[in-house]
Amino acid sequence: MAEYRINEVAAVLGVSPDTVRRWVDADRLPARRDQAGRRVVEGADLAAFARARIADGEAEHTAATSSARNRLRGIVTEVVRDRVMAQVEITTGPYRLVSLMSREAADQLDLEVGVLAEAVIKSTNVVVERTTPHRPGAT
Repeated sequence: MAEYRINEVAAVLGVSPDTVRRWVDADRLPARRDQAGRRVVEGADLAAFARARIADGEAEHTAATSSARNRLRGIVTEVVRDRVMAQVEITTGPYRLVSLMSREAADQLDLEVGVLAEAVIKSTNVVVERTTPHRPGAT
C-alpha cells in the first residue's frame, strides 16, 4: 500500500504541513510512524480523508462560479508574445504549466514574469500515470 509523508499529504490537500500535523494529532487523519520515526499516512486513508473533506464542504472549491474543478495557483515564470498569440508559463509547486492564448487575453490580464496567477484546467481527457513502478500481481 502506498504511504505518504506529512509534506506530501500537505501538497496533495493544498494545506500546510502544520495543518496536517494538527489533523493527525487530533485523530482526524490516521497516521503512524515509519522505521525512521517519521509520520506517514496510508494512501487509502488519505483518499478517504480527501473525499470526506469535499463531502463536508471543508475543502475549498469553486463549483458555484465555474464548472472547472482543477485550479492551480502559481507564479508566471515566462511570457512569450508575438503579434497574435502568447505562450504563458506558470510554475505551481513542482509543476510547470504552459498555456497558449491570444495576445489580447495576455495583455488584458497583464501577464508578466513574477505575477501570481491561477491556472484553471478543464478537460475531457485525463491521463493517469503512476509515480511509482507497478509490479504485476502486487497489491
